[in-house]
Amino acid sequence: MIHIKTLSIATGTVLASALALLMYLGSGNLAHFDPALFWYAVVSIISTFAVGYRFTVWIQRPASKIYFKRGLQLLFKSRALSTSTNNIFKKRQIFNPLTLVLSLKIYLGQAFILNRSPYRWIMHLCISGGCTLAFAVTFPLVFGWAHFDISPLSAEIYIMKFFGVAVDQFSIHSIKAFITFNLLNIAAIIVLIGLIMAAYRRMTDKGELATQSFYEDILPLLLIAIVTVTGLALTVSYKFMGGYKHQTMAVIHMFSVFALILYIPFGKLFHMFQRLLHLFVALYKNDGIHSEKATCKCCQNSFASLMHVNDLKTILDQLGFNFRFRNSQTEIHYQEICPPCRRKLLVLNQGKGLGR
Repeated sequence: MIHIKTLSIATGTVLASALALLMYLGSGNLAHFDPALFWYAVVSIISTFAVGYRFTVWIQRPASKIYFKRGLQLLFKSRALSTSTNNIFKKRQIFNPLTLVLSLKIYLGQAFILNRSPYRWIMHLCISGGCTLAFAVTFPLVFGWAHFDISPLSAEIYIMKFFGVAVDQFSIHSIKAFITFNLLNIAAIIVLIGLIMAAYRRMTDKGELATQSFYEDILPLLLIAIVTVTGLALTVSYKFMGGYKHQTMAVIHMFSVFALILYIPFGKLFHMFQRLLHLFVALYKNDGIHSEKATCKCCQNSFASLMHVNDLKTILDQLGFNFRFRNSQTEIHYQEICPPCRRKLLVLNQGKGLGR
């Protein structure tokens, strides 16, 4: 059996190598790679290795491993795709959409947070949505996957290419050009709104004040805030201040981006990758509704999916917990007893311990 550390290093190495290869090929053998962005690319490769390493370590935990394994099985199971997925997203509905596509949009829009608090939903959507938009713009440019060429017909027409293939063209005086060249600024403003909301909540919510920690809760917000503010400052500097302090701000922005990218595998922002398991858990739970049921060893009533019960027994064994006992000549696992009967057994045993 491959050691977890060896497997994790191998996974991280494969992902980092794949990203480096995609950079080379996607940029036309580095023809469209900007040397000024070299260290951004290096830090991205290092972070990719760390994400692969940590994800592999994390997924080897008994509970995570079984959910990941079952999730992959259910993801490629026709019934899971046709009925389970629909049912999962119906639980997330806000506007009662009629199609699965709209349900997916709601799920990707963090609709489950809306059930907890509309304020938190807007805050989280601004931060996650703004950061996702910024990553979607920045990484293809840094890696050389996306670049702009001037049209041979006119110097005022830009051709946008992705992996060397022309995907769009527009006039530099058009609204599309304005939006395209200001996407990072738009993303920064959206993120800034979310950060202000998050800061207010963390300073006024008693629950947050009692449980938050600097490394897990405050530091990621600070890193995102520094990247956002310095990024906007660069635009203000060259557009309205004649480049004043632009070089200094560019250095601060660069190191803040490095810190944020390197923080992702080791801090709270790693939950971006753990979210995949959230979907797998939903698939797992929903499939249990339609699959074979486990029968309680006491009352003989069905109470949960047989798959879930068997997986729990496996996980407990792996963790070294023995919940088996004998009833007459039959060995019974505690997970094979339904919750109502467990409560009855607890009361009976307590009474027995008191001599009643």
